[in-house]
Amino acid sequence: MGRGRRDSLGREARAIGGTLAVGDVDVARERLPHLCGRDPQALDSDGIARAVVESVAENTSDAVVGALVWGAVGGVPGLVAFRAVNTLDAMVGHKSPRYLRYGWASARLDDVLGWPGARLTAGLAALAGGSPSGAVRAWRADAARHPSPNAGPVEASFAGALGVRLGGTLSYGGRVEHRPVLNAAGRDVRVADIERAERLSRRVSWLALGVAVTARRVLRRTAKSGRDV
Repeated sequence: MGRGRRDSLGREARAIGGTLAVGDVDVARERLPHLCGRDPQALDSDGIARAVVESVAENTSDAVVGALVWGAVGGVPGLVAFRAVNTLDAMVGHKSPRYLRYGWASARLDDVLGWPGARLTAGLAALAGGSPSGAVRAWRADAARHPSPNAGPVEASFAGALGVRLGGTLSYGGRVEHRPVLNAAGRDVRVADIERAERLSRRVSWLALGVAVTARRVLRRTAKSGRDV
């Protein structure tokens, strides 16, 4: 499941990057909603590229690493439970007055279950990126300023690893948000950074798979030893 979602994420990111590379901003705007909830009409080429890089970072944690973490801890039931909560949050979390309490609860549960995967993603991004020190520095300095307790570490670490600035003014469904800039020492995101972010996401995903497999084996061995006592 995690690999399929990672492949889908990578394909969509590369497709948008490809349309931007040939100057077809209108097609990139049409494809952007498949990847994130930004208002594409408010974005130019570099703005779309920044949205894609941020979405690649966040979805690496939500769609891949978080699922691997809970799969390692709870097997298939753990993985399915995590994906169910993540999907429920995407559907109703904070998005409708009608489901305010229900959405709030699903969003908070998603924050709790996503916490370990987000920290693992941020750590692996620092390890696998081009600037480990920059990733750690941005993570420590800026993650807590992000409104999401899990997207903050991930996006800050990716920003530092890639040497770019993320965050700033965003538009969702006609609502403008002014978020803190992550890794202010970095440069503006360019179209070529989409491919760099996608490669980093791929490395993080493979490393997370290795961590998850190892952890699952250790947990099984520990459980077996406990039963044999």
